[in-house]
Amino acid sequence: MTDTHVHAPINSDTGPSGDLCIRTLAMPADTNANGDIFGGWLLSQMDVGGGVFASKAAKSRTVTVAIEAMNFRKAVYVGDLVSVYANLVRVGRTSLTVHLEAWALRRGEEHPFLVTDGNFTYVSIDEHGRPQAVRSTDTTIAT
Repeated sequence: MTDTHVHAPINSDTGPSGDLCIRTLAMPADTNANGDIFGGWLLSQMDVGGGVFASKAAKSRTVTVAIEAMNFRKAVYVGDLVSVYANLVRVGRTSLTVHLEAWALRRGEEHPFLVTDGNFTYVSIDEHGRPQAVRSTDTTIAT
């Protein structure tokens, strides 16, 4: 099977692109020693949102197998509303690569800004946890 590529480039000036996967509020318990939101927390939110998107796209359970090309662009602070958006980048025989963008909306601001983006690869698995062929190559995922 030939890989399918369907990724659109990021334009941080025009706002988020892709499907909204998750929206959450950054809380004090999610901070590092400097009082900024811990990068690991943000990464986990992206993985949760990406997993939801990948499972819908594959029409099966999926597991994360790789995270690549992470770009931490701006800090996230307590009280920021964080939204994760997904775009399908590649569909292989058993895997999907999803480009995830995390955008933050800060109190008192009208427009969100891009804080983090990266590519996450998920593998479609069967009921026994073994890789299986991706059942769908839909490029738009209804929520």
